[in-house]
Amino acid sequence: MPPDDLQRRLNYKFHDENLLRLALTHPSVAHEGATTGHNQRLEFLGDAVLQLVLTQKLYEQFPGFDEGPLTKARARLVNRRTLAERARSLGLGGHLILGEGEERHGGRERPSTLADAFEALLGAIFLDGGVASAAAFILSQFSDAFGELAGLPVIDNPKGELQEWLQAHSPQAPEYRLISATGPDHDRLFECTVHHEGVELARGRGKTKKAAESDAARAALEKLRAQS
Repeated sequence: MPPDDLQRRLNYKFHDENLLRLALTHPSVAHEGATTGHNQRLEFLGDAVLQLVLTQKLYEQFPGFDEGPLTKARARLVNRRTLAERARSLGLGGHLILGEGEERHGGRERPSTLADAFEALLGAIFLDGGVASAAAFILSQFSDAFGELAGLPVIDNPKGELQEWLQAHSPQAPEYRLISATGPDHDRLFECTVHHEGVELARGRGKTKKAAESDAARAALEKLRAQS
């Protein structure tokens, strides 16, 4: 598919097509000794633009909700899985400029590579056309997803939320472990940990094992969101 067809699919015409080329250039090209630039800096910029545009849209669309539900909604909209899906829908994989090794190992279909390219594309549109062009493109890409957020639920299922967050990056589910149960039978205090891929994410306490697991999941979510 020639570049003009890609721009028609994007519904955006670049003034500087070098920005589009840069957005599609995977770091593996540089790793194999080429002197050309690659898309990591644009990815960094695009991630910030995406977060800002979607956060403003959520803020305006749901004036009755506070930070918790809004953060949950943004996490549903923006994760590696959804960004890779957007990249696939635009056919970005076929236009990626890859190093030979990345090409051999299926880089055009790798979710992380596609998600990075989508963010880099947003950064390129922002530099080429400004915030208005970037916002228009982002909102067009996520319009269906916003329609699915007709009403935001209160976060009351931290274990489910944590599993959804983690599965955006890995198919492995979180694991909960009971660490201790102390106190008399009528006033027990349970402590649990939650792990993912062998790493302890957080600890929680509660009057029941289930409550302790929920507390651990809530603590893990707070930690992960602070790091994202």
